Amino acid sequence: MNIVQEVDARGMNCPLPILKVKKAIATVGEGELIRLIATDPGSVKDMQAFCSQTGNELVESNEEGGAYVFLVRKH
Repeated sequence: MNIVQEVDARGMNCPLPILKVKKAIATVGEGELIRLIATDPGSVKDMQAFCSQTGNELVESNEEGGAYVFLVRKH
């Protein structure tokens, strides 16, 4: 997978991880991937809702070493 931008939102609480992803999405082209790393447990539901509401695709959602990692494809 070709990740074009990584957003590090570790240590940030809602809504900052979503706001950072929203800003990143505005800078990438359609079909490109953004990787978000967050530590806020609420980011799991937040990212699902964000992608559902904006029409972007949540390609992957994992937990790695105490952080939540998301891959989002811009549509």
